[in-house]
Amino acid sequence: MRAYQILHGANIDGLHAIEYPVRDLGLGEVRIRVHAVALNYRDLMIASGNYLVSVDDPIIPCSDGAGEVLAVGPGVMRVQVGDRVAGSFFPFWHEGAPTPAKIRNGLGGDIDGMLAEEVVLHEDALALVPAGLSFIEAATMPCAAVTAWNAIFVSSNHIKPGDTVLLLGTGGVSILGLQLARAAGLRTIVTSSSDEKLARARELGAHHTINYNTIPEWQDEVLHLTHGVGAQVVLEVGGQGTVNRSVAAVAMGGTVAIIGGVSGFGGEVNPATLLASAKRLVGVHVGSRAMLEDVMRFVDASGVKPVIDRVFTFDQAQDAYRYLASGAHVGKVVIDVTKAA
Repeated sequence: MRAYQILHGANIDGLHAIEYPVRDLGLGEVRIRVHAVALNYRDLMIASGNYLVSVDDPIIPCSDGAGEVLAVGPGVMRVQVGDRVAGSFFPFWHEGAPTPAKIRNGLGGDIDGMLAEEVVLHEDALALVPAGLSFIEAATMPCAAVTAWNAIFVSSNHIKPGDTVLLLGTGGVSILGLQLARAAGLRTIVTSSSDEKLARARELGAHHTINYNTIPEWQDEVLHLTHGVGAQVVLEVGGQGTVNRSVAAVAMGGTVAIIGGVSGFGGEVNPATLLASAKRLVGVHVGSRAMLEDVMRFVDASGVKPVIDRVFTFDQAQDAYRYLASGAHVGKVVIDVTKAA
């Protein structure tokens, strides 16, 4: 069985394919034939050594994958051979609020992930994939879709149809957030430095777009577009110096959901700006298996089709990483594990 491994900080050139032994299944374990793996910015951080992990040995990277159950170990009750499944980002966070115990290991970071022809996971770490989603589409769900779902519908303050969501950038989480928000009847504003990417966002249903190079004080434009109210939810990706602008752009009682740290966090937030308008800063660290199940059901029922920018073969894994690192994508970059070069 072939799998990829990478050492934390070894960079993309350190990603290499190996022959990986197939082991027997233990209590509650499930063997999965992986069909597709989706990449996230976190995978680049692990390659560059900018992600905090607790292991010094090479690991199988990537948190996001979907496939078919090949075999089940003793005691397995939740899935059966032939089921289509996706792995949960945090195998021990099944439902409820996060705790240190629930998020102690993330797939492809502290423990082996999904970039392999076959993987073994505990049944409790698996969510059934609805019939309406392909393996490639389902592979985009565990991190990006769950993060967007958590930020907009779980961690925010009672958002309702007609409210506004501000999405910074056009990466995987932001584009899936745009699609989920649109399907839920929310108004959407998307920012980017690329007019081409903003045009794509409008094609996907964005109500308004802002080029932050053309309009550097984009928080003022958000207020203008919302008639002085602001956005009820902001998906803050951690751009340099953007947090204070996001706080200025969010409505009274609204939520700024911190979903990443793309270029570090610059500038201190004055607590008085939160206090005076009952605004909230919330850290969103992906989500639970229950959220994965919820967002896949929503996507299936609403007909949302995740935006797949480009699909690479299993042998092109390094190329997929480099393409993600280039920032040329809109939506998700996926590896089809079933296809060779």
